[in-house]
Order: sequence, then structure tokens, then C-alpha cells
Amino acid sequence: MNKELIKLTQKLIRIDSSNPPGKEKEIALFIERYIKNLKFTPKVYEFEKNRPNLVCKIPSLRSKKKLLITPHIDTVPPSGKWRFPPFSGRIYRGRIYGRGATDDKGNAAVALYLIKLLREKRIRLKNLDLIIAFTADEETGSKVGIKPLLNHLGKINYGLVLDSDDFEIVVAQKGLLHLRVEIFGKEAHGAYPERGVNAIEKSVHILNELLQENWENKVHPLLKRPTINIGRISGGEKVNIVAGFNFFELDIRYIPSMNKKSIEKKLRKIIEKYIKKYRIKILAHQKPLEIAKEHFLIKLMRKVLKKHKIKISYKASLGATVINFLSEKGIEGFCFGFGSKGCAHSANEYVKIKDLCQGIKVLKDYVLALDDYAGGEKIV
Repeated sequence: MNKELIKLTQKLIRIDSSNPPGKEKEIALFIERYIKNLKFTPKVYEFEKNRPNLVCKIPSLRSKKKLLITPHIDTVPPSGKWRFPPFSGRIYRGRIYGRGATDDKGNAAVALYLIKLLREKRIRLKNLDLIIAFTADEETGSKVGIKPLLNHLGKINYGLVLDSDDFEIVVAQKGLLHLRVEIFGKEAHGAYPERGVNAIEKSVHILNELLQENWENKVHPLLKRPTINIGRISGGEKVNIVAGFNFFELDIRYIPSMNKKSIEKKLRKIIEKYIKKYRIKILAHQKPLEIAKEHFLIKLMRKVLKKHKIKISYKASLGATVINFLSEKGIEGFCFGFGSKGCAHSANEYVKIKDLCQGIKVLKDYVLALDDYAGGEKIV
């Protein structure tokens, strides 16, 4: 049992880094002090005041390749009824409870403890430079987190995003498209609706057809079918006025055989059946992602998991991790982690102690294996 890793996880959980509103400063200062005590010099990147990102670089002897390991340090705010206070870090029956235990402070603790382990064991990598980034703002789009940070880290070859559960290897992820659709009608007296154009009524027709639309006939083996969620709808001025304006916001999660352009084209076609005056605003977009199971990064992880007698399990992310942003920069990588399935963003969130303790061994061995591969050693 790794008592220090357990205590480190508890300390991270006890620091409120809820986002919104975006309270990462205190936890970033804690991580900075921890790394400095290990005689490394972390660098702070701040793209919004009091919302730091922490980066620790550990150079190798030959610096042939660079690996980015990145967990995030923000959490969603606590909600619902908790068995233990959400920032207590309480241990109960082999679990550490608290907001962020699974998403993503358990993973952050393992990454942080890896730095200590390399220093204590005097492990100097031969070929692989490590860049360990503890990032802000993941829960609200990474606008002041990993997205701008990647522009300051130079060329990176490989990426390992620590934001998954139960040692599952994330090999596919849905694309994300958030849209705001504004519908412009014509106001009139509510007693004479025929004199106006009701924007709410038009929106209802549009949304009804959208929900029945067969967006994609091809089913992905892991990601299944695309989904659409109506997240917000608002319009009208008064009950006795024909609504001259309405907007609705859509969360579309799409699969790799689709693309943003084709989705928007189909959406426009549906809208224009009911109204001519409208506007579409793109609120957020991330492309879908896939990595082959026989990619060398995945084969190396399989080798390490077999060594530790951990069942190999592949996963598709139906939500969104920051692996998309790495991919857009040409960084080969995947998502992995030691959280507990079904706990993220829930009341009574927890992480299993045994998974954390095994996780640090897996992460260390994976880094050493990738270091050997970067030096030319073949995967057996």
C-alpha cells in the first residue's frame, strides 16, 4: 500500500478547484511546491488571471523523443447529496471519496507521484523527454488550458492523457459540435397569430424533424450512432405576442465517418423547410478521433498491462477528453487512467486505492518501455 500516494490524492481532493467558476490557483500552487521540493523547476503558464497550468519537464540523456503526460486539475462543482463532505478526501472501505477523486485528481496524483518516483529511484531516461502538464479549464472547453498551452510546449511526439477509468485504453472518441440556432419570425398580436410568424412554433417543427433524422446509417463498432441533445431553448416576449425570435442550442456527438460540414449542411436543409431567416453559431467543435489497436503506443500499453496481470479493455469515449487537441497538433496518443467507472461528475465520487497503487507501477513501466522503444528497441 502506497501511503504517500494515498495522502497526496487526499490533499488534492481537499483543494476546491471547481470549474465553473474556475478556481485552479490554489491547487496549482500546491503542485508547484510539491515539484519544487523534488528539485525540479516547474513552469507556470497562465492564459487567464488566477487560472494557472503547471508544466514539469524532465529531460533524458539523448532527447530523441518527447512524451506529454497530462491530467487536468479542475473539477465540476459538487452537487447532490453526499455520504461524506465533497472536499473531505475521506477513506472508506478501500476508496477515497470526494469531488474529483476519479475525474481527475486520482490521475493527477499518480502523474505527480511519478515525478517523485523518478527522482527518488534516480531513474534517468535515456531517450524520452517527459513533459508532465497539469492543466486548467478542462471541464469548460480548455480555452485557458491545454488548447493554448500546446502552442508553448514545442514539438511533442507522443501524448498520454490521464483521464479514463479502470485501466481502460480509449481508442476512439466521438466528435463534439455545439451549435446555437437563432430563428427570426415576425411579432403580432396573440389574438391574430396569422398576422405574424411564430419563431417558437417554427423551432418546434425544426427540432421535431432533427430528432427523427437518421444522421448516419453506418454504425461504429465502439461509438455506435451519433446523438443529438437539445440543451437550451428560449424565445418570445409575452404570452399574448406572437414570438418574433427564438433560439435553441444543440449538443451533437458524431462518429468518425461524419464531419462538421455535412452535419451543418443537413441542419440548414431542415431549417430552410420551415423558415428562411435564421442564423447558426458554432459554440464549440472537436473532431472525432481513432487510434488503431495495433499502433505501437497501444501495443506497448498492452505489454505493460499483461505484465501486471491487468485485463486489457478498450473503450470509446462518448464524451470529450483533450486528446482531440493533441491530435490536431499532430501528436500521436491515447487516453488512459485509473479512475472508477460511473463516478465522474456524480455525488459520492470516489477512486479505488488499489487502482491508484497499481496505477503508479503501470505508468512508470509504460514510460520505461516507451523510453526503450524511442531508443530503437522492438516491441516483443
